[in-house]
Amino acid sequence: MKPNHYYLLLAMVSIFASCSQPQNFDILIKNGQIVDGSGNPSYIGSVGINADTIAAVGDLGNATGTSEIDATGLAVSPGFINMLSWATESLIEDGRSMADIKQGVTLEVFGEGWSMGPLNASMIKEEQESQGDIKFDIAWESLNEYLEYLTTKGISPNVASFVGATTLRVYTVGYEDRAPTSQELDTMKLLVKEAMEDGALGVGSSLIYAPAFYSSTEELIELCKVAAEYDGMYISHMRSEGSRLLESLDELIQIADKAGIRAEIYHLKQSGKENWSKFDDVVAKVDSANAAGLHISADMYNYVAGATGLDASMPPWVQEGGYEKWAKRLQDPAIRKRLMTEMTTPTTEWESLMMAAGDPSKILLVGFRADSLKYLTGKTLKEVAEMRGTSPEETAMDLVVQDGSRVTTIYFLMSEENVKKQIALPWMSFGSDAGSPATEGVFLKSSTHPRTYGNVARLLGTYVRDEKVISLEEAVHKLSQLPATNLKIKKRGSLSEGNYADVVLFNPETITDKATFEDPHQYSEGVLHVFVNGTQVLKDGEHTGAMPGQVVRGPGYNKQ
Repeated sequence: MKPNHYYLLLAMVSIFASCSQPQNFDILIKNGQIVDGSGNPSYIGSVGINADTIAAVGDLGNATGTSEIDATGLAVSPGFINMLSWATESLIEDGRSMADIKQGVTLEVFGEGWSMGPLNASMIKEEQESQGDIKFDIAWESLNEYLEYLTTKGISPNVASFVGATTLRVYTVGYEDRAPTSQELDTMKLLVKEAMEDGALGVGSSLIYAPAFYSSTEELIELCKVAAEYDGMYISHMRSEGSRLLESLDELIQIADKAGIRAEIYHLKQSGKENWSKFDDVVAKVDSANAAGLHISADMYNYVAGATGLDASMPPWVQEGGYEKWAKRLQDPAIRKRLMTEMTTPTTEWESLMMAAGDPSKILLVGFRADSLKYLTGKTLKEVAEMRGTSPEETAMDLVVQDGSRVTTIYFLMSEENVKKQIALPWMSFGSDAGSPATEGVFLKSSTHPRTYGNVARLLGTYVRDEKVISLEEAVHKLSQLPATNLKIKKRGSLSEGNYADVVLFNPETITDKATFEDPHQYSEGVLHVFVNGTQVLKDGEHTGAMPGQVVRGPGYNKQ
């Protein structure tokens, strides 16, 4: 035999031996229903994890793992992305992220108008003084410093954030109803640049609320042009979700077009019965914009009620200048008389959720700052008004003054039929629009919306398994790969070799939301195991105490 043939034979024997030798992984999840996030049909297979990375997916033959999980009867999917999370404070109080981890959420995305940076000295002082049940020191100024503060402290999920247009405005202009000066606008643009290079996902706005309401379309375009340079996204709670829904959508599309930026609609809805018929027009506008080359998407929560505050029942002019000036105005008899008229008169000048709800019995009071008012938690505005012998409008004014806050409020606004139709839209992902508390401790001092504990589980249980609105594969795609792709997040969102090992194992036959409007502090059931960056944070439905969460950066991240 010639020498070169001999060495070739040795190489072939070596290759054959290595191929026949079973693979060994740090963690092997075997015999599961692999729902990989792509939307393609699921199949029975295995997932191998080494360190923080998915090492292999599919038919792994006789592979072994230092730690093994038999996933027979369970779906194995990528970790879920909460596109609209308000866990900014709940994670400071309790880094376990219990409400969301028990639903398989491995990435919390912040930034609906308000972000936890950039903050100046006066903003930090104001934030410290306005804290409710959860108290904490603000030891950061930039958004990046806040996110790193969380991961240094220790959290179970990953976190990411948009930079808030409201935050930028308060930082420079304050709470005044005016356009920024050219110098102030330049400062806001510089802050966007710094945030994008720190890894912000883009610019987020919440235009229904003062002082964001005072921002012009042109101002938002200028901010978004900066974010677009870093391939960021514009995401917005639009100026109206009711009487001027279509006009507000036109503004979002205009901003996307003029700034050359991808755009997403926060918690798409048609608020108020008289606006439910606008669903088809909304879809037509988005589809038309996408067909023309723009990239417009949306997210939603899977309920017919929204949650915000009593500020959403009052015109923006009365709120100008911040809470203290708002509360002072609410005690002026002449202003109260004017407010009574404006709060009960239909208008397209501002968005009144009180009018959209249609009746004060459809307005639920769930969060008070003052201990003296917490006994009203869970009552409707109608009930409290009757208790006090005042009109619902006067009661709302009084509560804002007495509580020292906007008072957290649930409004029943939407159509169940439209909720189902929205779930099926190809460009729809999901966000809870809520924190991620636990059913214990300080969190029980206030009520909350059931979406806090059940948004994902309600999708997979009620709308996928029970009502078959969409398939399991499509739902997982909308919870993982779709939002990750929209956000331009790397190495997450699918069960793919080389991606970070954010993995969820749940029982598709039993997953269910337990939280109700009457008793919202209840965990969802059916998620058994959750891994974040290869570390198990939920095992057999119980938290392991692990805190492997990391900051997820946007496409403009500059490491220098």
